[in-house]
Amino acid sequence: MNKLLSVSPFILLAACASGAERPQGTAALGDPARAVPAAVETVVTTDPQVDADDPALWADARDPSRAVMFGTDKSDGLYVHNLDGTVRQFLQDGPLNNVDLRDGFVVEGKPHVLVATTERARFGIALYLFDPDSLEARAYGFIETGQAFGEPYGFCMGRQGDDFLLIANNKLGEARIYRLPVGQPATSARLARTVHVGSQPEGCVVDDSRQKLYLGEEDVAIWRFGLEEGASDEPLQVAAIDNHRLTDDVEGLTIMRDRGTSYLIASSQGDSTYPIWRIADEGYVYVGRFAVEGGAIDNVTATDGLDAWSGPIGPFPEGALAMHDDDDGNRQQNFKIVDWRDVRRALALP
Repeated sequence: MNKLLSVSPFILLAACASGAERPQGTAALGDPARAVPAAVETVVTTDPQVDADDPALWADARDPSRAVMFGTDKSDGLYVHNLDGTVRQFLQDGPLNNVDLRDGFVVEGKPHVLVATTERARFGIALYLFDPDSLEARAYGFIETGQAFGEPYGFCMGRQGDDFLLIANNKLGEARIYRLPVGQPATSARLARTVHVGSQPEGCVVDDSRQKLYLGEEDVAIWRFGLEEGASDEPLQVAAIDNHRLTDDVEGLTIMRDRGTSYLIASSQGDSTYPIWRIADEGYVYVGRFAVEGGAIDNVTATDGLDAWSGPIGPFPEGALAMHDDDDGNRQQNFKIVDWRDVRRALALP
């Protein structure tokens, strides 16, 4: 059932970051994080108990000012937010954990955005079609992961030619890669491959251009798997939990593409920072980390989910990051959005 909520509209736009160090008295340890302000936050006045977790950004390639952010509620369902933070749509579909999306899913001759989330009560992946013309989402089916897999936890999506990859992981370290041909119903999805890490993962992201899957093992490391045909099931370690650059839990993972360079960004939940690595042919080059604080909007702490949009989206002409915030005051959770230009400036990225 779709439920449209009314909320008090707001736009909170913060000043550009100065690139200063974190203010004295903040909790982060290790490598100093640069302060970057939040530009927008979400407020859901109709539900003061939102159990927020993971965001996913989208902009219309035909007109990037037409943009939304999806956000999961681990108790109730899926929100679709306008980029001023107001609620556009709410799909009351039960406890949803992580969310991701890919463009170009053609159904009955019309391109849609395929949006999918892990569903924790029915043990599976819930699929939605988002109409880029009406900016409305509707349910599109369900992929059962089964009782033996246990509670599906983290989730991300990828693309291989005409196939969409739907990747769910559980608390035992298993990640299942399902393949769904473009335009086909959820019942056509087939389990293509299973990979493992040693303990509980959650955050993951797929680099479609390089055909790589990054998976965060919460208390250990960020790992990489190849998705190309014949790739090994053995993971390659990208970055370890060292309590200097990356502090457990490692939660959200995302990729930002900017000026011909790709960056892997993680949520270092234990110290509320976001370390960044430049993805290079020879490996991964650490370029620094930032914290969301110092503007007109409250600081972000203990982020779960994290997402990046590369290129213009809504009021952000060069990209944006969205992240979960575990305390917006009075223990309320919500999502924040950061202007990528502020991150680039703060870390002196080229």
